Amino acid sequence: MPLVKIYAPKSKSVQELRAISDGVHDALVAHANVPADDRFHILNRLERHEIVADPSYGGVARSENLIIIEITLNTGRTVEIKKALYAGIASRLEKAGVRPDDVLISLIEVTKENWSFGGGRATYA
Repeated sequence: MPLVKIYAPKSKSVQELRAISDGVHDALVAHANVPADDRFHILNRLERHEIVADPSYGGVARSENLIIIEITLNTGRTVEIKKALYAGIASRLEKAGVRPDDVLISLIEVTKENWSFGGGRATYA
């Protein structure tokens, strides 16, 4: 179960933010073996001054339209799967009008006992 947090400038419309969310989810399903109905996204629109990022760190040319994607998911995916996921997200977001250099992705891996889907139960433990 991934938990996805998307941070975008307030200038992005609700429709644009939804298209970004759709692209991230589609890539998770296609590349990270996430079930199609396993979708939990938090969408955040922030003022430009609330997103602080170096414009060229890592050899990319970021604009003020940077999208930050934080994905918490179960540990265990290979480096190859992660690379395919990053590329899949960037490709899908480009189709939604986001420059690939404006896509920053962070994966946070946790073990399965760290999830409770509700009811106060450790779902996977």
